[in-house]
Amino acid sequence: MIVNCVAYRKDGSRLDDIQIEDIDETLRKPETFVWVGLHEPDQRLLLKLQDEFGLHDLAIEDAQQAHQRTKIEAYGDALFIVVQTAQLIEGHIAFGETHIFFGARYLITVRHGASLSYTPARHACEKTPDLLAHGPSYGLYGVLDYIVDNLLPIVREFREELQTLENDIFADTFNRNTVRRLYDMQRDLMTLRLAVSPMQDVISQLVRLHPELIPDELRVYFRDVYDHVFRVNESIGAMREMLTAAINVNLSLVTFGQNEVMKKLAGWAAMLAAPTLITSWYGMNFTHMPELAKPWAYPTIIMVVASVVGVIYVALKRARWL
Repeated sequence: MIVNCVAYRKDGSRLDDIQIEDIDETLRKPETFVWVGLHEPDQRLLLKLQDEFGLHDLAIEDAQQAHQRTKIEAYGDALFIVVQTAQLIEGHIAFGETHIFFGARYLITVRHGASLSYTPARHACEKTPDLLAHGPSYGLYGVLDYIVDNLLPIVREFREELQTLENDIFADTFNRNTVRRLYDMQRDLMTLRLAVSPMQDVISQLVRLHPELIPDELRVYFRDVYDHVFRVNESIGAMREMLTAAINVNLSLVTFGQNEVMKKLAGWAAMLAAPTLITSWYGMNFTHMPELAKPWAYPTIIMVVASVVGVIYVALKRARWL
C-alpha cells in the first residue's frame, strides 16, 4: 500500500526514505517536507496519516471511497484534490482515481483503480531540485502533468484504430462487429471526457488561487498543465465527432448497398412480371379464343413476350437499376 515515503530538504534535494511512523519527527526538522505515495490503502493506514499530518476527517472519508467526482476542496491551510485517471487496457479504457492531500510541507497521493505509478513523476521532479525547492507544490505539478500526459496516448491510440477500421467502415456489407467497436470507442471517449472536463476547473483554481501554497514562480507550470488538459479535451471532442461520422457513414453505405440490391431485384421481378401477365391471359378456360387455332399464334406470342421483356430491360438499364 505504501509505494513511496520520502523526505526532502528545503533546497529540493532528497533527504531519505522514511517510515510512516517517522513522519512527525521528520516534519519537526526545519525546512523539510514529505512526499507520500499510496496505492489503495486501508482505513488503518489512512487514519495513521491523518494523525501524522492532521488531515481533515471529511477528506479522509472521501479518500477511503474510490467513487468521488473530480474536485478541489480547501480544508484550512490544506487542499484535497480528486482527479480521474485512465489507462488503455486491451483496447478499452479503464478508469481510476487519485486523491491528493496537499499542504505547505507535505504531498500525499492515494491511487485507486486503473492508474500508473507516479514514481516517474517523482524522479522527474528530483532532477530539477531548483524547482523542487519551492516545496510540495512542484511535486503537485509533476503529478498532475503526468496524469494529463498519459491521456493523450489514449486518444492517439483510438485515432489509429479508427484508421485501421476504415476498410470495414466503407465496405458494402454490414459488419456488426465494426459498428459495435465504433460504439464502444465512442462510449469510452464520452466517459473519458466527463473525467477530463472538470480537471480544467481544478487546474484553473490552482493557477488563480491559493497563493499561500502555490508560489507565483510555479503558476506558469500549472498554466501549462491547463493547456494540456484543454488540448486533451478538444482532442476527445474531435475524436467523438469522427466516430459519430464513421458510424453514420457505415450505416449509410450499408443502406445504400441494400437499396441497390432491392432495385436489381425489383428490375428482374418487373421483367418476369410481363411474360407472366401475358401467358396467364391464355391460361383462362374460355371456349372461343380465335388466335389459339392459328398456326402463327405461338411464335407471335413468343416474339411479343421477348419484345416486351427487351423494352423493360433497356429502360431499367438506362435507369441504372440493373
